[in-house]
Amino acid sequence: MNRSVVVTGLGLVSCAGEGVDAHLAALDAGGAPRTDTETFAPYPVHPAPAIAWDGQIPKRSDQRQMEAWQRLGVYAAGLALDAAGVKDDAAFKQALHLVVAAGGGERDYAADGAILTGLREAEDPGAYLNERLQNDLRPTLFLAQLSNLLAGNIAIVHGVTGASRTFMGEEAAGVDALRIAQARVASGQINAILVGGSYSAERPDVLVIHEMGGFLARDAYRPVFERGAPGGFILGSCAAFLMLESEAHAAARGARALARLDAVTSDRTRRAPGSVAASLEALWRQAGLSGPEHVLSGATGVAPITAEERDALARLAPAARLQALGDVIGHGLEVAAPFGAALAAALVAAGRAREVAVTAVGHRRGEGVLRLGPA
Repeated sequence: MNRSVVVTGLGLVSCAGEGVDAHLAALDAGGAPRTDTETFAPYPVHPAPAIAWDGQIPKRSDQRQMEAWQRLGVYAAGLALDAAGVKDDAAFKQALHLVVAAGGGERDYAADGAILTGLREAEDPGAYLNERLQNDLRPTLFLAQLSNLLAGNIAIVHGVTGASRTFMGEEAAGVDALRIAQARVASGQINAILVGGSYSAERPDVLVIHEMGGFLARDAYRPVFERGAPGGFILGSCAAFLMLESEAHAAARGARALARLDAVTSDRTRRAPGSVAASLEALWRQAGLSGPEHVLSGATGVAPITAEERDALARLAPAARLQALGDVIGHGLEVAAPFGAALAAALVAAGRAREVAVTAVGHRRGEGVLRLGPA
């Protein structure tokens, strides 16, 4: 069995705003996305918009126990459920499966600082550390919030109580979340699944982590494909969720199919010179892409793979309009592929493209290519 898989709901949040219209407008506008160059100088970030959380997370107690990355994800998931017309359908949500791609969550900086300070004077550092970890961390933290808590909060807040899976592993995790979700619907295992992820960029800990690897861009914003060497990415706070259904299931409940998710392909190379280009060319063929009018690239801006991807896409789709997601929403790691897929579905639904290619090349590992077309 190989059923057609369609997108019936989208939930989007980023520095461009919330919802499909805001992001299509950002795609059209070009120019620099909203950027904060001061809070974490010299590292710019693309911050989350102001959000009235009550619209999708009505209980203040739920809002308080989540950090920003979880609120973004739960909010975007609610937008997708609304858009798919199932927000108030308890029976549908009870059977709805969920796949989340997200990294580790936010740290308790006050607890971290107190523990590190106390370790200097501790007679038995090991015993001191164990005691403090047991007593000082909130129940929702184990050094950092685990990514499966996002899936749990979506289940609690929105009543999505089918089976769930969580993927971690930077950009490749977002590709695999989509790949598994699409395959499960296409194979007939399930009829509907909610898939996506979230990322909070406004965090000192993640900036430190990526700067240690030399992956961050500095100072003012520059377009992704113009960052040169050493390049780097500008992290963006963002979240994206898609409702995927079999075409027959969507039709039976009278839902509008926005686009068809035809293929999700993934690879992992050793990153020798030329390996990214070779991988993209192989994945392009596997995805069955012919002549996309639009290519949405998840290129990070990190050299030299960003230039390699740009050159490969120029050969593969010379007539297509190429846009980097980083020039619209910033880089969201696990969220890159789901966000690209969601924007591609929006372009198709608006009648602005019959075939859209989405790429997701990780800053350290993993490649992915997606194909979306009209339902």
